[in-house]
Amino acid sequence: MDTLAFLTDKQLLQFLRCSRTEMSCMVQPHTFLNQLRDHHLIPENMYKKLILIRSKELREKGVYRVLDWVEAERPDSIKVFWNCVFRDHLLQQYPTLRLLRNRLLDGSFTFYEKLPEKVEKEEDEDKKKKASAEGGEEEKTGRKKRKQKKRSASAEEEQPSTSTQSTPSQKRKVQRLKYCSPFRKGEKADIWTWPIYKSQLPVTCGDKEGMLNRDKLAKGEKCIVAQGRWFTPSGFEEFGGKKSRKNWKYSIRCRDTTLEKLIQAKRALFPSNQSAGSITGSEEDDGEEEEEEEEAEQEREEGERGAQANTDGGESSTGVSHGVVKKCVFKVTCGAINGMLHKDRFASGSCGKSIRTELCWMTPMKFVTEGSALEDPSWKKDIQCDGKPLSVLIESKLLHIHSLLCKCKLCSSTVKDRHDQDNDDDCFICRSQGSLICCDKCPRSFHQRCHLPNVDDAMLGDNRTWMCTFCVLGASQLWRYPKQMTYQEALTCQISDHLLECQYLLLCLYKADEDNIFVTDPCINVRNYTSVIKTPMWLGRVVEKLQQNLYKTVHHFVSDMMFIFTNCATFNRDNAEFFEMGERLKDLFEREFKSTFSIQLQHPAASNSQ
Repeated sequence: MDTLAFLTDKQLLQFLRCSRTEMSCMVQPHTFLNQLRDHHLIPENMYKKLILIRSKELREKGVYRVLDWVEAERPDSIKVFWNCVFRDHLLQQYPTLRLLRNRLLDGSFTFYEKLPEKVEKEEDEDKKKKASAEGGEEEKTGRKKRKQKKRSASAEEEQPSTSTQSTPSQKRKVQRLKYCSPFRKGEKADIWTWPIYKSQLPVTCGDKEGMLNRDKLAKGEKCIVAQGRWFTPSGFEEFGGKKSRKNWKYSIRCRDTTLEKLIQAKRALFPSNQSAGSITGSEEDDGEEEEEEEEAEQEREEGERGAQANTDGGESSTGVSHGVVKKCVFKVTCGAINGMLHKDRFASGSCGKSIRTELCWMTPMKFVTEGSALEDPSWKKDIQCDGKPLSVLIESKLLHIHSLLCKCKLCSSTVKDRHDQDNDDDCFICRSQGSLICCDKCPRSFHQRCHLPNVDDAMLGDNRTWMCTFCVLGASQLWRYPKQMTYQEALTCQISDHLLECQYLLLCLYKADEDNIFVTDPCINVRNYTSVIKTPMWLGRVVEKLQQNLYKTVHHFVSDMMFIFTNCATFNRDNAEFFEMGERLKDLFEREFKSTFSIQLQHPAASNSQ
């Protein structure tokens, strides 16, 4: 499943705009530039001038300008650009590209509908107005002042540049490069004072590279992202192979400066709106206690995420800060039924289908009618959230009731707007938004490439009823398996007769693998993987083989699936986190396999064949 397949050109351009600075800081970008040149994505004269630059600062500025030029002049080729950049040989050479690719895969990058407008133009206009207002006064000054201005102007024009010509428009582009490095050649300043690193810093531990989020560090959350995963500082220290030191403040560095020095400086590491004194004080007093608290916090967050992953709807809660959870999704109950209330869908008791159950989306009044046995139920009182009525959330302003005159789509009474609320707003598999297809029998939605089998445009129509694999399998389970079979009988079945079951199993695993650990080829992102594992296998490869009809029997399909789990157990013998992750995925596969194929009982030969 290619992530770029369901991303629009506008989203990819926004991702490039927000990633230019990181890409411009890549060490030795010659291979990267050669790749762009081979695909005719940059002009030849720009390439030749940039490839000859030896100064690191000027080279970073030049790469930034190249990326800026691609965004401005090659917007129609943005998908070609990212497919070209995410080639295997570039991913192995540049950790920055691996980090960017993982952001797209794990959904950690947020696509904003509208980015803030640039302030540069307004500043330039203000300067022009001030210059025109002060024009009369400048004429009264002597020749010395005019000479000084001419000298300063000529000095600025003589600054080296990688542009082809010194036109006014290109000079404005050069000024924008201050976001890469705000200092001229010869000037030095600490990296954590740069504007681009106001919210995050590049850090290293051993041979591992990552980005440290200042806000998350101040809040005591997982604050370092590396290879698409979030770590606590102690967890990143262990990930970098420095666990024996047991002091992450000295093991983790930012440009050869330990985090201990940055923490002592307080403002150097923590944002200005955070009270760093109490945090840094507790860290300096007792480092070992802090590591234990972080590990306990990590286990607690993982437990909450695991409990949420077990819910049928796949919903989650966000915004953990100092033990207070600001939910945008609430688990609610009414009598014998339960569901998940989505804050962004809530409008009132009768408007906005905001509660998702396993079967459908409901308004609060519909939900309380289904669950309450009272003759005149009240949705504010009878719907419970953590043992408290829903009115508590409304009084605390966590939920806002729309006005009776509200004209939003949630409050609309048209059939179309009501029908649009019948399905999920996010893809059931990858949990991201975009162009989705909606199942007509259940509330699930999918990207066309996320669903198995992939859905072509020709299969969809205005008057056609489309059912997802989950619904098709559930509706046909009884007549497909009128009697139970043994495990060995299931393995000997022809794969052509059981494609539906295999696709269902793969979708279940894709859904459970929230961090996309088992989706992509581990040989690309995991160092020394091929030296330990001789037969690599991953979910994406199994999908390819299934779609290409390379499996003859169910046994061949199961064998490849077992390769994924045994490889994970072998490679991660000393990594309990990934080892347990693989075991959970294996247990899910075996449980769903027995249920899907109507296996009689746990057959003794099952474990032997696996």
